[in-house]
Amino acid sequence: MTGDLRLLTIHAHPDDESSKGSATVAMYADQGVVASLVCCTGGEQGDILNPAMDRPEVRENLEQVRRDELVEAADVLGYRSVHWLGYHDSGMPDSEANADPRSFAQAPLGEAVGRLVAILRAERPHVVVTYGEDQQGYRHPDHLRVAEISGPAFDTAGDSEAYPDAGEPWQPLKMYYVTWSRNRITALHEKFGELDLESPYDERWFSRPSNDDAITTRINCAEYFDRRSKALLAHRTQVDPDSKFWFGLPDHHMADAYPWEDYMLGRSLVDTDIPETDLFAGIE
Repeated sequence: MTGDLRLLTIHAHPDDESSKGSATVAMYADQGVVASLVCCTGGEQGDILNPAMDRPEVRENLEQVRRDELVEAADVLGYRSVHWLGYHDSGMPDSEANADPRSFAQAPLGEAVGRLVAILRAERPHVVVTYGEDQQGYRHPDHLRVAEISGPAFDTAGDSEAYPDAGEPWQPLKMYYVTWSRNRITALHEKFGELDLESPYDERWFSRPSNDDAITTRINCAEYFDRRSKALLAHRTQVDPDSKFWFGLPDHHMADAYPWEDYMLGRSLVDTDIPETDLFAGIE
């Protein structure tokens, strides 16, 4: 692969880029693909989940701290550029933050789509990775909003009559949704047991609807799980280094249990055979 191929990912908050599809990005970046990141909010409403970072000076400057964390993580993963869509974290439904007119949830849809179109036209990606509408496990307003703007932006980025002031038209060729696999959770849970370790996966994880039948694409990126862990650790406010969920299994055991990251192909303008093992399948 060469720098002629370009990948753009769209995420809701700082740290999402490290917890969703990050090993895939690191793999492609190392292969010469130009990767760019869009973060839609500053993550201002995020809780400080690492006790060591729960300090007054951190809380008082949380927005800037989280931005700095994202820049560090993006560098670890090999992103060439980072774009901020410019909205505030919406918080959860019915919260004060959710009603804030600066929030992503309250942004006019056409405005938010237009901002994303401008970035798509500037970066000219062949492949876009984003979130789908079916988010049964975690329906955060900002995650849902990412899904709401991604499809229209993909569809109109190549239309010269749409958003004429947003740059020269460019049509991405494929759009994927990050997703979680029940098979992955099962494999990791069993690996914890095999190693006689306490599993963080309780019954709640196995009662959630499974998306496995909708997965179209599995990327074997096990060699990059260490980069994923390093990127997660860059988010010092959001990721506790003692978390069993994130770090209870060493990377090599996680790779042995489930070496893939999973995606659903949401849109494609090229011919490709399903199942896929490459996000750029069908792109010459």
